[in-house]
Amino acid sequence: MRLITVAGPPSVGKTSVVVKTARILAGSERRVGIVKFDSLNTSDDEVYQRAGLPVKVGLAGSVCPDHFFVSNIDDCVSWGRRAALDFLIAESAGLCNRCSPHIQGVLAVCVIDNLSGVHTPRKIGPMLKLADVVVITKGDIVSQAEREVFSFNVRQANPRAVILFFNGITGQGAAELGYHLDQAPVIHELEGSRLRFPMPSAVCPYCIGETIIGQDHQRGNVRKMALGDKPA
Repeated sequence: MRLITVAGPPSVGKTSVVVKTARILAGSERRVGIVKFDSLNTSDDEVYQRAGLPVKVGLAGSVCPDHFFVSNIDDCVSWGRRAALDFLIAESAGLCNRCSPHIQGVLAVCVIDNLSGVHTPRKIGPMLKLADVVVITKGDIVSQAEREVFSFNVRQANPRAVILFFNGITGQGAAELGYHLDQAPVIHELEGSRLRFPMPSAVCPYCIGETIIGQDHQRGNVRKMALGDKPA
């Protein structure tokens, strides 16, 4: 089975990219399954079901979606093998630009929106900088010059990735992305595998439900800003 991680900021079109590409792969007599990781709620599983794709949903709730992902992805791989899948695509929640759901030895895809601003690629962390393939959506809405500038900034942030444009409405680009997914390494299990970059970390009272603001309630892993002056 080939495992692919798909990450990206919210509302960039990750689900459309996955559905359109999965149809290309499934048309070649391959069985494609989806695991959708989200935070509080999702209806994307209905989209996948309508497309005839087996899907499982994981909601992180109050836990960091990245930590929830890494705690569950190995079990998802086991499910994919039991279901005799040829491809398992794990779509992450994509809540923050610091997310890092990519795994060593597993094909990593980052989806990013051409409308998000030309400097956005440089503001995104490991989920873009360590991706193998960067998919740019909504390029049909902007000019050719804007597409080239945006693509250049993606290249500056991640010089080694394959960059391709994708139309989430028409599916243009799905065949090219499907080609790259077809080259993903075959994996049997993730036991002992490593993430490409450490997860966001914080062990403080606010992680376990503290709601009161103030220094007396700040313990553990707390980072303070250097404002350059002392309070009176």
